[in-house]
Amino acid sequence: MSILNFFKGFAVTLGKLNHASESGEVVTTHYPEEKRSKPKRLHGRHVLNRYEDGMEKCIGCELCASVCPANCIYVRGADNDPESPTSPGERFGFIYEINYLRCIHCDLCVEACPTQAITETKLFEFSFTDRKQAIYTKNELVVDDTGRPQHLPWEDWRPGEDQYISEWMRATSPSGSASYEGQIQWAGELGYGVRPSETGQSSVPEEPQGER
Repeated sequence: MSILNFFKGFAVTLGKLNHASESGEVVTTHYPEEKRSKPKRLHGRHVLNRYEDGMEKCIGCELCASVCPANCIYVRGADNDPESPTSPGERFGFIYEINYLRCIHCDLCVEACPTQAITETKLFEFSFTDRKQAIYTKNELVVDDTGRPQHLPWEDWRPGEDQYISEWMRATSPSGSASYEGQIQWAGELGYGVRPSETGQSSVPEEPQGER
């Protein structure tokens, strides 16, 4: 390959950097300084939620680990201390780990959870310099005292990525019945209260209904 062809190839690349659409608008996104808005139902990094009183939602039932097709979740439950319980039930999640080298973000763990303890944020941009960092422990997954996900050093959080968590869960119809669409059937969360339902599958948007 001649040196002339080498520079011809670069000329094509440079000519596309600020390529404009037919309307004249430049469509190039200067990533990572600029980012496109993410869909509300995007599956990103998980969080373990708390109730509004600060107690953990996870009861250590291990359903999330059982349903995970990638076997990336490890959970062990333990009995609550009657004098100082961690969760409202008899048991709580004593150990909770997610291996993000294996996770495929299918959200089956979210669907299986009976207490909405585990949900997914819109964060998907995080990389590791050490394989151990890819295994998130309970201390890293549980939300902080304000109900917000913990921001770890290797994560690139942007405003709003922790606000719409597992949005699809609040849009689908429980038990497959369209008559329940939009009805609130989940408990409140620390820092957010009872999240509103998203407009669901109907073609005509409906106002969210109250808790039934």
